[in-house]
Amino acid sequence: MLKLFGALFAAGKLGKLFISGGSMLLTVILYSWVYGWKYAIGFVLLIFIHEMGHFVAARLCGMQVGLPTFIPFVGAWVELKDQAHTVETEAYIGFAGPIAGTAAALICYWLGRQFDSDLMLALSYSGFIINLLNLIPISPLDGGRITAIISPKVWLLGVPLLVALFLYRPSPMLILIGILAYPQLKLAFSNTVADGLPEGYYEVPFNTRVNYGVMYLCLVVFLALMSFELHEALPRVQF
Repeated sequence: MLKLFGALFAAGKLGKLFISGGSMLLTVILYSWVYGWKYAIGFVLLIFIHEMGHFVAARLCGMQVGLPTFIPFVGAWVELKDQAHTVETEAYIGFAGPIAGTAAALICYWLGRQFDSDLMLALSYSGFIINLLNLIPISPLDGGRITAIISPKVWLLGVPLLVALFLYRPSPMLILIGILAYPQLKLAFSNTVADGLPEGYYEVPFNTRVNYGVMYLCLVVFLALMSFELHEALPRVQF
């Protein structure tokens, strides 16, 4: 009987690994049809590194978290199986993804400049853009999870940014983000707290709010500058 339970447990672990790896492979295959296999592999790896930033941070906080799951042309996520006990923990986990993703994009940028590789520069640009868009201050994006430590009302600033982005480049994904964000925006506008949050969830020292706010703004500015630098410099190349 113990062997049977052990086999089922192992099968569950392998099943989760299969779902994560299978969804990642499927995403690479579909992207390769559009952008070429070299770019597709690099692009998916950049997303994977971003998500693993969240994964590692959550594990460091002692939380149970699932491996990244990919949806082609939508993105990826890691499932947090535990509720963060404080908004600081949520912000810490939220920050880890863009930090890891930005580091990966910087490595691509260095390789692109070092070896005069348009592929690496294109991947770098994509990495900067992905992480910059994720920092829009609206839940459920990483920017919403981070800026909640300042105040959930900051999410209201993300609305015009999301609308402007949709007008600039319409995308069903942006509509989905808006739909998912609506309940949180409603709470922020009415100055109420979501059900199920632990008592004292938003109680954070003032200097912690300032530190996260400064780090958030610095990362946004850095990603914006790097994206702007690469935007016009890159040739339109099929990889």
